[in-house]
Amino acid sequence: MLQKISKHTVPYLPDVESPTMRNTLNTAVRLTVLAAAVMGATAFGTAAQAATTVTPGQFKVGMEITYPPFESYDEKKNVVGSDPDLSRLLAKHMDLAAEFVDTKFSSLILSLNAGHYDAIISGMYITPERQTQAQTIAYAKTGAAIMVLKDSTVKPKVPEDLCGLKVGLEKGTTWVAQFNKLSTDYCVPNNKGAISVSEFPSAPEVTQALLSGNVQAQVEIDGAAGMIAERTKGRVVVSTEHSIYQQTLGIYVKKGNDELYQALLKAFDETKKSGEYAALLKKYNLEEPSN
Repeated sequence: MLQKISKHTVPYLPDVESPTMRNTLNTAVRLTVLAAAVMGATAFGTAAQAATTVTPGQFKVGMEITYPPFESYDEKKNVVGSDPDLSRLLAKHMDLAAEFVDTKFSSLILSLNAGHYDAIISGMYITPERQTQAQTIAYAKTGAAIMVLKDSTVKPKVPEDLCGLKVGLEKGTTWVAQFNKLSTDYCVPNNKGAISVSEFPSAPEVTQALLSGNVQAQVEIDGAAGMIAERTKGRVVVSTEHSIYQQTLGIYVKKGNDELYQALLKAFDETKKSGEYAALLKKYNLEEPSN
């Protein structure tokens, strides 16, 4: 029976939907739900890649850009080296543009925690002390080398050969404590003379001290040592035949910035899957860190 309607014209709607109408409505509902799910998944995927950074759209990396082959300026003032290359790869996989902030090595972690940039990738070893200040992601393994003047009467091949010598280091490195311990535990008890360590603000300043005779040896990361010696046009040579004090290099991220940390882990994994990471290690003669 039909219900009464008012004098106003109202279209007639049946109490029961026809099978055709029901199927049409069900299909429309399913398509709407599916579209919403797809849009939600797309938005989620984009958000996972585009982590919040200091400057939107940029992945800012702190590094001391005086340390070839890890990071330095070329003749056109472009930032080149293994660390900028890795930074650009990570930025690409996070849909960001890499930017570099030149900072003294000893101030890198302080400036990271002050929010001057998003991460540190600067030939920095992972140590327990540094891990109390920032989160880390291991990305390569390398050792150190000893350099001396070409005409030097001493040619140290192992750390113990540094007993009784003046050694120059860049400020903030981990080797200060190691050489002090070696001096106390080995050099002095064996009457070989203490190791006298002098720290300088940057690697080039250590090399200048070596060239001017203020120190007798300089210790640097393996790859950097070879480049430094090359730039002195033969006046400085690497005296070690094998790496000393092998350690792991790390990417540093501010503690509490878990969104960026997870985004970097994902981006790093993508560089491994693509083969870009293996190519970078080969190009710069670095080793993949052990798990």
